[in-house]
Amino acid sequence: MTLITLLARELADATDDLLAGAARLGDAETAAPSALPGWSRGHVLTHVSRNAESIVRLLTWARTGEETRQYPSPETRDAEIEAGAGRPAAEQLADLTRTSVRLADEIASMPASGWQGTVSGMRPPPHPGWYLLVRRIREVRYHHVDLAAGYGPRDWPEPFALRELHDCLACWPYGMSTIGEIRLSAPHARVFGGLGDGPAVTGTATDVLAWLTGRSAGEGVSVVSGKGEPPSPPPWMVTTAPADLPAAPPEEYP
Repeated sequence: MTLITLLARELADATDDLLAGAARLGDAETAAPSALPGWSRGHVLTHVSRNAESIVRLLTWARTGEETRQYPSPETRDAEIEAGAGRPAAEQLADLTRTSVRLADEIASMPASGWQGTVSGMRPPPHPGWYLLVRRIREVRYHHVDLAAGYGPRDWPEPFALRELHDCLACWPYGMSTIGEIRLSAPHARVFGGLGDGPAVTGTATDVLAWLTGRSAGEGVSVVSGKGEPPSPPPWMVTTAPADLPAAPPEEYP
């Protein structure tokens, strides 16, 4: 089974989870605040729908080699989210379903050569087309948590948490780090050292990832010495992609 097949299945599962969560929201719940400052749940759902369309544009770029930017401009992206945020729950769900199906169709029809095409998101660095699947899974899983509607970081599948932690550390903010080491607890015991000044912290991959990405206040994360609460996490520095990804989809990632 190829990496593309595995990531496509993972994306389908993440999308199904989000669609099921969105289907449980009524109009008042959709209009209520999300976990993201200044955004309602309608903002979050609209963003995920527009992001699906933007990934289709990037897949087109990867397939054809002709530049098709993710968004015309940051201002256009923000305006589209704002314009769609106030729609009723049924419209939000229909939009999310339609755009997700369109994206799945584009992924299914992508030729093998297209996954090696180079594209650029709104932030550097450029990356190969296959990494678009990782990016879309990230959008769906993180923003499902941001809906603040019963789905939390501990609902993230372990493979997702481990991959995202890998990419988070690949973009580590050296010079701004508040911790020196991360020690993952069982069943995925690993040590990530040399991260900067500060204490060592420990927790599961999911709990550490939620803390580093601002999706928790540090539940399940503790200082190894046992003295005091963990410091504030460093700035979350996952950009568009880690640098120097292989052009061809590897056998597994990370």
